Amino acid sequence: MLINYTTKELDLAARLMRAEAVGEGELGMLMVGNVIVNRALADCLTFKNIDTITKVVFQSPGGFAGVTSDLFYGSATTKEKELAKRVLNGEYYYPATNALWFYAPSGNEACVALWYDQRLTGRFKSHCFYQPYPGVCNQLH
Repeated sequence: MLINYTTKELDLAARLMRAEAVGEGELGMLMVGNVIVNRALADCLTFKNIDTITKVVFQSPGGFAGVTSDLFYGSATTKEKELAKRVLNGEYYYPATNALWFYAPSGNEACVALWYDQRLTGRFKSHCFYQPYPGVCNQLH
């Protein structure tokens, strides 16, 4: 297990992964899950003392827009929980491997090189992923 979590937190992660990336398919949801886990592990930048899945999901300001989506409410499916369990137990997917941020640019716009002063690691479908520079968040590198 990569991070300690409760049954409730498994459900929270699964619901947030759905709300943020259901249109990106399973791999896209797994990558969002990587960002959730990374934020819980990274005791740096705006994620100091954000050390549980619950704190990550409901962090404000600086949290996830998905918590305001109708897709966030309602129980997670068995499949969504399986996906969440995979990332909570340590599976990683590039370009989200060390990412703390992602966003979806409008239309066919390219990803910006920097987001929250962090560098672009890559894109998957409509999401651009960003990680801190080496040495900034040692828990991730």
